[in-house]
Amino acid sequence: MEERELIIQFKEGDRNAFSKLYDIYFPKVFRFTQLYIISSIELADVVQEVFVKLWEKREQLDETKSIEGYLFIVTRNLIFNAARKSFNESAFKMTVLKASEDESYNLEEEIEASELKSYIDSLIQMLPPRRQEIFRLSREKQLTNKQIAELCGIGEKAVERQISFALKFLRENLPLFLLFCGVGHFKF
Repeated sequence: MEERELIIQFKEGDRNAFSKLYDIYFPKVFRFTQLYIISSIELADVVQEVFVKLWEKREQLDETKSIEGYLFIVTRNLIFNAARKSFNESAFKMTVLKASEDESYNLEEEIEASELKSYIDSLIQMLPPRRQEIFRLSREKQLTNKQIAELCGIGEKAVERQISFALKFLRENLPLFLLFCGVGHFKF
């Protein structure tokens, strides 16, 4: 079934359509959130809240567009809210520079989401070739650590270490203001 048909059914309150959309987008939302939230409890809360908000706003979705951009905006805002709760006041003031927390879906936000994805992809390309390969197998191909270890001829611990190093690199090189502030909205 095409995504457009799923969205139309979902907008009408079809729970099976929601389940299918959840199955399609859960891994992407989970992995993106995992880049910024370490606590497994907070991670689960944010991912769950993304899909609760999707259900609540289902009637406002445009079936002619992919919901991936919308999910990115909702996830970004929820990560921002989780970060705000855990940051001290001075760090919080820096992240509040975000121009707005409007969760409405529009073309400008979709473009910003696309630019951020491109930026993340460019960071991934900066990883050493083997680490990049392992990270992509994990995140894009959704292989387990065991499958990656077998495919690459290395141990599972080595796979875990490489993924950990890749995530650390992304966290260090993807400042929060890029996530929470649109490039056009942020002023020094």
